[in-house]
Amino acid sequence: QVQLVESGGGLVQPGGSLRLSCAAPGSTLDYYAVAWFREAPGKEREGVSCISSSDTSTYYGDSVKGRFTISRDSAKNTVYLQMTNLNPEDTAVYFCTAMGAPSPCAYLGNTYYWIDFGSWGRGTPVTVSS
Repeated sequence: QVQLVESGGGLVQPGGSLRLSCAAPGSTLDYYAVAWFREAPGKEREGVSCISSSDTSTYYGDSVKGRFTISRDSAKNTVYLQMTNLNPEDTAVYFCTAMGAPSPCAYLGNTYYWIDFGSWGRGTPVTVSS
């Protein structure tokens, strides 16, 4: 299990930007694939983005392609989710999760796979509203 701590959430106006951070105190995050999921009120948790551990390939859900960017900073042991052109449908609690299995990013659309085998943070809330 990896301890994960998310930060960077908050209130932003439509069209605005936020950068979320996922840190892993006591672990080397480079060894893990890291994904961001979100859970909106009354909706199921959904995969947003993932970055692999090996070649740093990136994956995105259809609803965020072209607007969100996932990246790593190995020196800071942190994974970021840069979110731009936010809209009210992006309002949710955002969670980061890490997994050491081979190619877990291919299962970004399978939330239960990540729930069963990943380590999760407590989430950071994002509200997009005017």
